Amino acid sequence: MSESMAPAAGGALSRMGWAVRDGWAVAGREFSQLRHAPGELVGALVVPAIMVVLFGYVFGSAIAVPGGGSYREYLMPGLFAMTAITGVIASALMISKDIAEGVMDRFRSMPMARSAIPFGRTIADLIVGALTTAMMAGMGLLVGWRAHNGLASTLAGFGLILLVRFAVSWIGVTIGLSITPETADAFIPIIFPISALSNSFVPTDGMPTWLRVIAEWNPVSALVAACRQLFGNPTVAAAQGSWPLQHPIASTLTWSVAILVVFVPLATWRYQRTAR
Repeated sequence: MSESMAPAAGGALSRMGWAVRDGWAVAGREFSQLRHAPGELVGALVVPAIMVVLFGYVFGSAIAVPGGGSYREYLMPGLFAMTAITGVIASALMISKDIAEGVMDRFRSMPMARSAIPFGRTIADLIVGALTTAMMAGMGLLVGWRAHNGLASTLAGFGLILLVRFAVSWIGVTIGLSITPETADAFIPIIFPISALSNSFVPTDGMPTWLRVIAEWNPVSALVAACRQLFGNPTVAAAQGSWPLQHPIASTLTWSVAILVVFVPLATWRYQRTAR
């Protein structure tokens, strides 16, 4: 059975429900794998905790936030954002491994929606991302980070983090359908420069003009600024004309929706092409 053989009753809604059910089944398979390889999940949870301690105390002893405030509170939104964009690598690596190990061939022989594979992979990554973010938030609380603007704003901040994680995981699926696991591993070191070339760890106003422009238009900077605003953490005013940092919440939502609009159909199409 192929996606064109989806239940006819109910038309598009019925086919969508079929794809969602199959997607949840694929996500369940991902978590079943984690039960047999718990080291992967432990690593995903422990590394963020180490980052909080390392960056918070090493950088915190040397950097002062312009305008005052705790550097650890300034830092935590940057670490949340850095964790969010790792969804690119996680999804690319898992999809490429499934292709290399022949798992995709078994999926293609089953009566399931083609779109269920990328959907299930991204949902599984979203749940792992939520656990990782919760672990990092717990460590942040231990080192002095606090959210000061109330429950609604705090939940909105974490919602943005998970939205970005979900969006970029679709980029990862698209990439993973075209590369080998070894190539996906080689992309891992790229995450830190992308995060560093932003306002995650230091204010952008001390950068050279050309570099500051790149940093301020980096989508990571918008997410970091949005989280600082929603959490009530120390921030630094954006330079005049820097629209993403003047409107960080709107910018983050725009980036996320744009990524989903482009990469959800692209990942699904790429998987269908691979399946032929």
